[in-house]
Amino acid sequence: MAGVFEVEVDGVEHDHGLEHHGEPHQFDVSKLSPEEKWRVEHAKMHAKHKGHEAMHAEMVLILIVTLVVAQLVLVQWKQRHPKSYNLVTLFQMWVVPLYFTTKLHWWRFLTTWFIFSVITAYVSYRATRKPLACTTPRLVYKWFLLLYKISYATGIVGYSVVMFTLFGINLIFRIKPEDAMDFGVSLLFYGLYYGVLGRDFAEMCADFMASTVGYYSASGMPTKHLSDNICAVCGQPILVDVSEEGIIENTYRLSCNHVFHEFCIRGWCIVGKKQMCPYCKEKVDLKRMFSNPWERPHVMYGQLLDWLRYLVAWQPVIIGFVQGINYILGLE
Repeated sequence: MAGVFEVEVDGVEHDHGLEHHGEPHQFDVSKLSPEEKWRVEHAKMHAKHKGHEAMHAEMVLILIVTLVVAQLVLVQWKQRHPKSYNLVTLFQMWVVPLYFTTKLHWWRFLTTWFIFSVITAYVSYRATRKPLACTTPRLVYKWFLLLYKISYATGIVGYSVVMFTLFGINLIFRIKPEDAMDFGVSLLFYGLYYGVLGRDFAEMCADFMASTVGYYSASGMPTKHLSDNICAVCGQPILVDVSEEGIIENTYRLSCNHVFHEFCIRGWCIVGKKQMCPYCKEKVDLKRMFSNPWERPHVMYGQLLDWLRYLVAWQPVIIGFVQGINYILGLE
């Protein structure tokens, strides 16, 4: 059904390039271009908020104070009770995007979210079983390392598409800027979101598995003595010497002289975010572990994901809290 609107601001009609001044401006919205519709909405918004400058300043002040207080509370919570903070943050990361995408009917995201949730739930279930199956640690690290690499590649492709669009390269392929930008931003969101969520689930599974194996405990001494030929991450024998080249997997020695499967210790440090020896808790030198310069960006990407966690998990909650304060105070 076509709609007819008359735009009037402060007693004076404004056409914003749509009509000539004179008589009241009535026009059929269905016949307008997207840019003209945006101008109409812009004019209506200015008319609605005219004379509310003091109220807007108060709302901005509430927003700034709430952001500062929330940041202080989250930092103190993370320092004093890291386990509960990480658990709640993980739940927020998992649920908050689900709420918004369901509301907006983004079925493509919901499909990938469902597939990720089913596989991760199965892997997490295997990681929390006691006694721990001998194949579980490798299964866990393989899945989360695969997810980490896919999310990393997806994020890089999305970022590249966004940059190509900004430089106008999409026009060479006759792709509209808005379509190219939507595609790039979507890929960037998928990569960063599943990268953050995968790392958090991997950290949780790493804690469960390491405590079950018995060579690692979050505080205190390990419950079992580590033999020279046993990997403290997976608890399985080490078949290849440090100086030898393995067919399937090599062996890696940390600066503390403890030896591990290379795949296990890399998964422990990068995917599981445990930058310490699984046995003696000595700090791991990531620069020494990743001597190849092409592997170092993975470390920086992991730091980016840690920063993004706050933006995705807590920012919507804080904004919702601010909206509640504004509603209670009658600020609209």
